[in-house]
Amino acid sequence: MSVEASSSEPKRIDRLRDFVVELGALLERTEDEAQVLDQGGKLLEALVAHDDWLPDAFAQPSPERYQQYLLHCDSQERFSVVSFVWGPGQATPIHDHTVWGLIGVLRGAETSERFAPGADGPLVSEGVDRLEVGQVDAVSPTVGDIHRVSNAFTDRASISIHVYGANIGAVRRSTFDAEGRPKRFISGYANSLLPNLWDRSNNPAATVPPSETPALA
Repeated sequence: MSVEASSSEPKRIDRLRDFVVELGALLERTEDEAQVLDQGGKLLEALVAHDDWLPDAFAQPSPERYQQYLLHCDSQERFSVVSFVWGPGQATPIHDHTVWGLIGVLRGAETSERFAPGADGPLVSEGVDRLEVGQVDAVSPTVGDIHRVSNAFTDRASISIHVYGANIGAVRRSTFDAEGRPKRFISGYANSLLPNLWDRSNNPAATVPPSETPALA
């Protein structure tokens, strides 16, 4: 179980930096989705085991609807990392993704109700799973891609970290009504600024000691 860091303590943004570097390296090694979901899921599980790295600006709920904050998008748009912040009782509509995805709970808990196309049109519920802090789930067109996600709590916010095999805010996807009829949408993001993953100045272990700095000619 992760422990939330005090908001006054500096954030360990290096955890997120290491995650995106390692996930990028994984995608260089393999395009096999099963391996990506398995090994990427382990990387995400390690990330959400700590609740001391997410900047406060990307952990803010809204009373109107859940928030989808972009944390990082790969320069080739091979993957994106998003924080989903759920206000009390908030939920998504039934929707798909069209690409692989990983979901890890950082704070609180969430429920995921999976659906499959029915023989006569309406979607069929395949049951509800509850994800607790530190747990990771996967979605994709090959393992199950349609679900509805909800904050498991009606009295407090929850936060989950999602990783997708594309720039998910730019992907054309679908929501579904009770009869299984799709409605196309592009989600976009709630933020216009990104966290700075690359400033190592506050991490002494990542800087060069003065004694090793080459002398200027």
